[in-house]
Amino acid sequence: MASGTAWLPAAAPMRALHARLGGWELMVHGAAFVQYVREFGTRDAHQLGSVNWLMAVATHSLAGGVVGLRAMGSAEPFTLTGRGYPELLQVAVLYRGVTVSDRQHPHDLLAEAAVTYNRPIGGGVALSLYAAAIGEPALGPVAYSHRPSAAYDPTAPLGHHLQDLTHISNGVVTVGASTRRVKIEGSAFNGAHGDDVWTDVDPIALNSYTGRISVNPSAHWSIATWVGHLAAVGGAHSHGALDRFGASVLHSRPVGRGEWSSAFVYGADLRDGASHPLNSLLVESTLELDRANAVFARAEYVRRTAEDLALTGSIPEEVDIGAVAAGYARRVATRARMEAVIGLRGTMRFVPAELELFYGSRTPVGVLAYLELRPAL
Repeated sequence: MASGTAWLPAAAPMRALHARLGGWELMVHGAAFVQYVREFGTRDAHQLGSVNWLMAVATHSLAGGVVGLRAMGSAEPFTLTGRGYPELLQVAVLYRGVTVSDRQHPHDLLAEAAVTYNRPIGGGVALSLYAAAIGEPALGPVAYSHRPSAAYDPTAPLGHHLQDLTHISNGVVTVGASTRRVKIEGSAFNGAHGDDVWTDVDPIALNSYTGRISVNPSAHWSIATWVGHLAAVGGAHSHGALDRFGASVLHSRPVGRGEWSSAFVYGADLRDGASHPLNSLLVESTLELDRANAVFARAEYVRRTAEDLALTGSIPEEVDIGAVAAGYARRVATRARMEAVIGLRGTMRFVPAELELFYGSRTPVGVLAYLELRPAL
């Protein structure tokens, strides 16, 4: 189980609390990072806040299959404010009529409300249905907050808008067919990115479509590729019609007394009328050295437009940017099936000479320190 209907490697660890209620199987999982972020340079910014999410799943046998109820929420509209947290070079968005740049917006208060149904039909094949007022279509990789390779990293990737931005879509219907190793699925969904009121439910629509193929060749690997068309929409995150495509490779395996999880993600947008796509690449990895200590890292390349960065002046229409981040985390307490983890993350970005005036350096840096609360394994 991952975000939406995406697949993780079967060997990937899942931190969750489980219970039974009558014939229902209940699962709750999530994370809460109390974090201090500091960005340096010309666009210096800092914030004490919290990145967090909580997901609940209830499943029950029904008519030869399994029905599931899923809900996910986040308190980030209150713990990060509506402007989100500082993150240099992230895509600019409108908030209350003002363009907010170099920040990552919060997740919505209600991030998923979905019903699923899975039923075997024989021959090792199962059919699936996912219907969500708010949910995730079959477009993109497992969303970053659900990837084991990012379990200790609360920061959104710079390529988020080209890879897994649609993990909160207001209106999704996905149908799929799968064996134990291969899944083919298609979705109709709402291509709008949501407005800048993070506590409401946006209008539901099915105006875009996508398809995805996932292959799990073994318990340690999950490979996916996708292509979708997003309709032109208005609103705070308005965009013209575009095609989005990409691929991901996820890997998880036990190492000593811990786990090693990695991800490679390629995501791109081809905007209507454009001669070439905007590309993004991500490589991230987390290595648990033992039951208490972990190291993690992420490297990215993203092609941005001047509009994405809300920059004007003598800069190219498109620029190439990059970032590397590394961190260390240590579990400091475990009690009542919950654990507390402290972590430290450092980031260096790489910008072309044309952006040095705006950021005060060609290698602007930032740091993040956090205390995380989450279910124990």
